[in-house]
Amino acid sequence: QLRFVESGGGSVQPGGSLTLSCAASGFPLDSYDIGWFRRAPGKEREGVSCLSRGDITYYADAVKGRFTMSRDDDKNMVYLQMNSLEPEDTAVYYCAADRLSTTSQAMCVKDEIYRYLELWGQGALVTVSS
Repeated sequence: QLRFVESGGGSVQPGGSLTLSCAASGFPLDSYDIGWFRRAPGKEREGVSCLSRGDITYYADAVKGRFTMSRDDDKNMVYLQMNSLEPEDTAVYYCAADRLSTTSQAMCVKDEIYRYLELWGQGALVTVSS
C-alpha cells in the first residue's frame, strides 16, 4: 500500500520555526516528484515548494528564503523546514508525490496538475500566533 504520513505540525509564535516531515512507504521516494502544499483558512490550496526529478526546487514567493524542502532518500523521508514563521503561514500543510513530466514550478503553481497528484499526506496543522 502506498502511503505518505505527515508529522511535525503545531503552534508557534511569529518568528519561530517548525519542521514538517513526511514518511513515504510502499514506494521509492527518489522515483517520484514531491511537493508541499498548504490550505490556509478560507483560502484555496496553494503550492509551497516542489521538486520534480531533474529540476531544481521551486519555492513560492511567500516562503522563499524562509522555507527549505529537503529529502532523505535512504530514509524515504521528505522535510519542510520553516523559519521566521508569520501568522500568514497558518494553514494545513500537505506533502504530495507523483510521477510527472513537468517542472517543479508547474507542479506547484498549476492547479490542473496538483489537484490530481497521486499521493497525499493526511495534512499537518501549523498555527502561527502570538
